[in-house]
Amino acid sequence: MKVTVDEDRCVGSGQCVLAADDVFDQRDEDGIVTLLDAGPPDERLADVRHAAALCPAMAITVEK
Repeated sequence: MKVTVDEDRCVGSGQCVLAADDVFDQRDEDGIVTLLDAGPPDERLADVRHAAALCPAMAITVEK
């Protein structure tokens, strides 16, 4: 799996972190998403896709 984020689109809602905190985090200064793991194991696919679906800015892309 390959995960990418568009920091310019991110609005800092934090839904991705709640869904997959081992893959996503937020910058302290502005809450913008940071990607902790661009290639998480396939066992995390459901959670990562859920995080992408929750993103109000559609800033997360998941390729399988």
